[in-house]
Amino acid sequence: MSEQFKDKIILVVDDDADVLITITTALATTGAKVLSAPDGNSAVEIAEREQPDLIILDMMLPKRSGFLVLERIKARKPRGGKPHVIMITGNLGTRHKTYAESLGVEDYLNKPFRMDRLLSSMERLLNPPAEQ
Repeated sequence: MSEQFKDKIILVVDDDADVLITITTALATTGAKVLSAPDGNSAVEIAEREQPDLIILDMMLPKRSGFLVLERIKARKPRGGKPHVIMITGNLGTRHKTYAESLGVEDYLNKPFRMDRLLSSMERLLNPPAEQ
């Protein structure tokens, strides 16, 4: 069993149950505590309570969009600080990507994406190389 994200808390937010199951299953052996939320309001509640290290956040969500979730959880937090956010979306527009990045998203993946691409981004954000 890999422990690459040992002692990390990861919140996966998507209204598509298949996406939630796929990502949480892929993360099951990483050593992380993996939480999930099916909508924006649940995501904010869990993020405020659990203080995750990383949030994998869908842009299009019921009850509160990914952008509104992002605005709420990144308010008053230093750029590049916890929680790190990877936004996932089926929207191919560059305008949304630019806006997400202005709100503090550190990576932006278009669906469908390869799981190794997501894991690589997570590794970069959660386990950055030690400074020499």
